[in-house]
Amino acid sequence: MIIINNIQKDTADENYSNNNYPPVVLLPFMPTPFWRSQKKQRFLLRMTKKAKPSPKKSKPAPAAKPKASVKKEKPVILITNDDGVTAPGIQNLVEAVKDMGKIVVVAPDKPQSGMGHAITIGQPLRLHKLHTIDNVETWSCTGTPVDCVKLAVDKVLHRKPDICLSGINHGANHSINVIYSGTMSAAVEAAIESIPSAGFSLLDYRIDADFTGARKYVRLIVEKMLRTKLDKHTVLNVNIPAVATELLKGFKICKQAYAKYEEDFIERNDPHGRHYYWLTGEFVNFDKGTDTDVWALANNYVSVVPVQFDLTNYVLKSKLEKLWK
Repeated sequence: MIIINNIQKDTADENYSNNNYPPVVLLPFMPTPFWRSQKKQRFLLRMTKKAKPSPKKSKPAPAAKPKASVKKEKPVILITNDDGVTAPGIQNLVEAVKDMGKIVVVAPDKPQSGMGHAITIGQPLRLHKLHTIDNVETWSCTGTPVDCVKLAVDKVLHRKPDICLSGINHGANHSINVIYSGTMSAAVEAAIESIPSAGFSLLDYRIDADFTGARKYVRLIVEKMLRTKLDKHTVLNVNIPAVATELLKGFKICKQAYAKYEEDFIERNDPHGRHYYWLTGEFVNFDKGTDTDVWALANNYVSVVPVQFDLTNYVLKSKLEKLWK
């Protein structure tokens, strides 16, 4: 007898009985016991973890987007002086650098030579817009060169310029002259305000002085200033010999010479019999070194002296700290 899916088949028993085959019993499907199923699953999981994953196909790198061109803004250049806004020197300074940035001129309305670092505190200051220099924003100020810098930053530009240029002065500002110079005091004031600056002077007092060589070296030095990452308190004192351009040998980075004026006062009387005095003097150079501004100028070099507004004598400071304990 054959049992197929629990159904009795009598005919199958008859067919197999003649051949002496034992009866075949087909049992119904029995599922794998639970514990064996769990064990098999764990085994398959371990085998899956051991199998190395097929390498992923790398996606092609996206094409780089072209960078948008950024238009570089021109530097803002503040120009001032101590000879007055209509002096030939300041007009030649503008001419030398007018294509190198946005130029703004704020200068005294009258000569302020020898004013040093004076500021106006006892009377009001006034600004007047002028049209004396073509295509350049120009202002005259009733104050000193230092006043001009202060007002330019606060009331004209409403920001700090990238650099400040002072000059071109009619006459020398080498050696001790830097202390008295309104040209250099304007540059120093800019550095105090964290604006890199330079003062330019031509060793020629004449109103019709030839500024050709001065313009050449002003431009050269300003180009270097704009290309170099300068300390924000940089101040350069630049003096140019009064010789033909072809005789200028270049520029030298120098130190300030120890020199001064041996001064004298000429005494006179006015029509009312009252005394008055005229300051005169003779320039005397006590420094015979070849690394000074006086030496460079005497040898037809443009002198460039880095100066600073910190007047501390650090060598003496160190000595006094030891001696005065």
